Amino acid sequence: MTRISVPLDAAAVELDEAVCEYLTRVAGSTKAQVREVIWARIVLAAADGLSNGAIARELAVTVNTVRKWRGRFVLHGPDGLKDAGRSGRPKIYGPQVRVAIVAAAISAPPHPEATWSHRTIAA
Repeated sequence: MTRISVPLDAAAVELDEAVCEYLTRVAGSTKAQVREVIWARIVLAAADGLSNGAIARELAVTVNTVRKWRGRFVLHGPDGLKDAGRSGRPKIYGPQVRVAIVAAAISAPPHPEATWSHRTIAA
């Protein structure tokens, strides 16, 4: 029977002043995405020396989540906190079509319609 050794110590996080200020802004932001705020709070708490378990309890996330984002920050710095690209079907319509749809939807519907329908917008 072989045993796999797992390090008990969490990755040490050290922040320079500029990164610390950036993460503090994101962590306190009301306009940032919730996941970005959590990632920033995880890294700030790790830099304060808290364990993964303590951070998980404080932020109401799993220890695996803390371990993942702490490790990504240690390996890649602030760029490690960006969400990874997703695979999937490419977009069919470009940004110009999307803007045209939004513009149509927020304008007054054509007479005699009272509201926009999917068909009317598509036309």
